[in-house]
Amino acid sequence: MKGKSGKGYWNWCFAKTKKLGLPAVFLLCSFFFLSGFFASTLLSLQDTSTATTRSTLQESVNEGIEYNSLTPGETGDNSVTSIPFQILSWKPRALYFPSFATPEQCQGVIDMAEPILGPSTVALRPGETEEDSKGIRTSSGVFISAAQDKNGILDIIEEKIAKVTMLPRVHGEAFNILRYEIGQLYNSHYDVFDPAEYGPQKSQRVQAKSLAFMQIASFLLYLSNVEEGGETMFPFENGFNMDESYDFKDCIGLKVKPRKGDGLLFYSMTPNLTIDATSLHGSCPVIKGVKWVATKWIRDQEQDD
Repeated sequence: MKGKSGKGYWNWCFAKTKKLGLPAVFLLCSFFFLSGFFASTLLSLQDTSTATTRSTLQESVNEGIEYNSLTPGETGDNSVTSIPFQILSWKPRALYFPSFATPEQCQGVIDMAEPILGPSTVALRPGETEEDSKGIRTSSGVFISAAQDKNGILDIIEEKIAKVTMLPRVHGEAFNILRYEIGQLYNSHYDVFDPAEYGPQKSQRVQAKSLAFMQIASFLLYLSNVEEGGETMFPFENGFNMDESYDFKDCIGLKVKPRKGDGLLFYSMTPNLTIDATSLHGSCPVIKGVKWVATKWIRDQEQDD
């Protein structure tokens, strides 16, 4: 039977009274009317309850909740920490951390690095020369370890990176502080030294040697805003553009806009410890402004340099 409007419903009931009698039809119509009313009310309350629950959960994430800490081990923390993040992609695994560092911390790192910057370099394959790598990476940079920072800013940032990556601080290289000016870029590349291309490695950023080693990560901390351009891009995100026609200079795919204090974490290995082909990434040319970034590469073994 097709649904009836309120007026049509009562007209139908009135017509039935001629056949069944007024008392019986009145009870029958009232029963169906009340059943429909309560059913619609219940559905409405359920929708409201679901919306309220989602809202409450969102507020709890935004405002924070106090937790009762457990007793930590010898090397653990004595309190619960909460660092907000957003999953940007599963292929590659990339996570975004808003306001990871304060504006003051970012400026402190820039002030420390700027006087000692030099031309950025790239790792060379056997047989390659510096002339072969010209134009691939055109930024200026310098390596600074947390131990070299007398103000303690890099120590704080490095400790926080260890928390979000769950990778020990001693597995990380020194910070590579980079400056990209107008027109400067870094063509698409991998943060991995594939032994097939680079030869045997003492330690790998992303090529684990056994299942005993944890998965490896790259963490980028943006130290400045960029008015236009300068995005970190993943051209193979979700398996797109992975054919021979792709130009490594193209600025396409998943793009992450630099914002002062924000962090970007991505993994160059899959959970089965093979190189993730979708982790190819690069830095788009800066069109307007200046891009500053602090990069932390984390290897599969403790660093002794």
